[in-house]
Amino acid sequence: MAPQVQRPEPPYLQVVRHIRDQIERGELQDGDTIPSARQLSKDWNIALATATKVLTTLRAEGLTRAVVGIGTVVNTTSASHSPIDRAVSIRRTGRIYPPDEHAKILSASMVDAPEQVADALGIEARAPAIRRQRVTFRGDRPVSASTSWFDGQLAEPAPRLLETERILQGTFGYLEEVTGRVIKTSRDQNAADAATEQDARDLGVPVGSPVLRGRNWVIDSEGLVLEYGEYVSAAGRWQSYEFEIDN
Repeated sequence: MAPQVQRPEPPYLQVVRHIRDQIERGELQDGDTIPSARQLSKDWNIALATATKVLTTLRAEGLTRAVVGIGTVVNTTSASHSPIDRAVSIRRTGRIYPPDEHAKILSASMVDAPEQVADALGIEARAPAIRRQRVTFRGDRPVSASTSWFDGQLAEPAPRLLETERILQGTFGYLEEVTGRVIKTSRDQNAADAATEQDARDLGVPVGSPVLRGRNWVIDSEGLVLEYGEYVSAAGRWQSYEFEIDN
């Protein structure tokens, strides 16, 4: 059955969302061709100007690029995934990462919470906290490194947080299963920065090279911080966000 435009979301956004979801599910992979504006106009029964806006939006989000003689192709090499991106992805597609990415959990341990982490989680400084460190790879190339922090009291109901094996349903899905806590909102902070010695080791880049550094608070339905995360991405990786603004 041919796709159909639904109201009231603007038609171009519906098409963008459809193609974005195809990319996230791996149905469209890096280098695959996106239909031309003329073809999108025909398939979706939308104006040519609307179809052109679809392609412009996908390029602006860093999901596609123009190739002379070919057209618009998928460009997943520059896409970045923050902690909340992983949670959204697994709910939309059943996958935490795109098909060409995977993560390696470097460590999972109980430590004394540093002051900044304790403040973020709403616990006492030096109180027990769970720390999970990972590096994300695209193929065999490291593209980002992150550390997730959780209240140490979660160790009893959620012991897998202290294991280095991947949690297939994601940490948020796992915590929802064992504790009933459901993520509700997220807050992100990002800043351009220079790679530290640790970043250089994790990402395989020179010390001082440009990186994107981020912090993330994932908040449950009771308004409590479920996870605090810190992450760093290599240069050239875009992050995309969607917002709904209520009048």
